[in-house]
Amino acid sequence: MDVLQLDVSGRPQAWITPREAAILYASDGVAWTLGKTFQVLRGGIQRATGLQSRIEVHPIIAVRGAIPSRAWRHTPAITNHKLFVRDRGICAYCGGHFDFDDLTREHIVPVSRGGVDSWMNCITACRGCNGHKADRLPEEAHMTLLYLPYVPSLHEDMILRGRRIVVDQMDFLLASVPRSSRLHG
Repeated sequence: MDVLQLDVSGRPQAWITPREAAILYASDGVAWTLGKTFQVLRGGIQRATGLQSRIEVHPIIAVRGAIPSRAWRHTPAITNHKLFVRDRGICAYCGGHFDFDDLTREHIVPVSRGGVDSWMNCITACRGCNGHKADRLPEEAHMTLLYLPYVPSLHEDMILRGRRIVVDQMDFLLASVPRSSRLHG
């Protein structure tokens, strides 16, 4: 299980391993935590006390330090996996629900016609619908979009990355996801 690393203001930064989190705890780099301890890492025996060192790792940690201003304007990178999760594995044309192996990244405005590879121009389509549309616009192929694309927020992107997310982490992330997001459905 990975740890959700936040900046000191609560903005998600990364998924890190419990060992990476332990380094932050040991170097006094953790400003605050959320959630119940989900892993305990044990170290050596302290000479002075005879006690074994231990670090309790929480599912969410905020790290000390400055917040780079460019972090607030970050657009998540698009991948097929994140696109398919955003669209819940549903073809935007026929409405069928498919396994990820049977889905494709569909460009609303085809790349061959000047379309870009972006969140706002890409939707999930089954192989049949993608083949039928080919390099045409949806109107030219007489196909209607059943849902519109959108750019996921940073909190949504952390969910879309496909990690195993514990309840505390999911509750924290979903609290900042717009109610209009398909991740709430």
